Amino acid sequence: MAADILLYQAKAVPVGDDQRQHLELTRDVAQRFNSIYGDTFTLPDAMIPKAGARIMGLDTPTAKMSKSEASENHAVYLLDPPDKAKKKIMRAVTDSGSGIHFSDDPEKAGVNNLLTIYQAFTGESTDAIESHFAGKGYGDLKKAVAEATVEGLRPIQERYAEYSTEGGYIDQVLAEGAECAAAIANETLAIVKEKVGFLKAHKRL
Repeated sequence: MAADILLYQAKAVPVGDDQRQHLELTRDVAQRFNSIYGDTFTLPDAMIPKAGARIMGLDTPTAKMSKSEASENHAVYLLDPPDKAKKKIMRAVTDSGSGIHFSDDPEKAGVNNLLTIYQAFTGESTDAIESHFAGKGYGDLKKAVAEATVEGLRPIQERYAEYSTEGGYIDQVLAEGAECAAAIANETLAIVKEKVGFLKAHKRL
């Protein structure tokens, strides 16, 4: 991960909250190298969203949502049809209590997760969301989250369908991206080799 970031001189890296430590390690590696060999690597900053930095599983709200989980109702995928996405959210784990508000209480993990998803898609403030759901039940919350999720995923799914029908377009974009990335990577690698003396040694050989 550190190599992938530093090789391309990334200034900001979009990560989830659980990846913050990995990025700090990457910064440490870059700072150490720079201190020994001179300014070489860009020190990357974490680009962590204010809402949705860590989405938990719909069926296990105390564990991070993961695509590797086998459970059908664990996660909503980007290409899930609207009906399927709604069905998963309506089956999301909550609790036996009441009251819809953001909370660090493990007992309210399910509700907090649904609110987090809603906030990530709508961009509304915490106060506005809690005010909106004041006096409402978990069923209302799930319906609202399902609708926000479906609408949030709609542009992605429409673009995916559009690009999938354009023969060769995706391959072209991938090829152009690979060419651009290779140019940056090769330049960085050449600088690193020169600074550590590898190029000079190689030339002597």
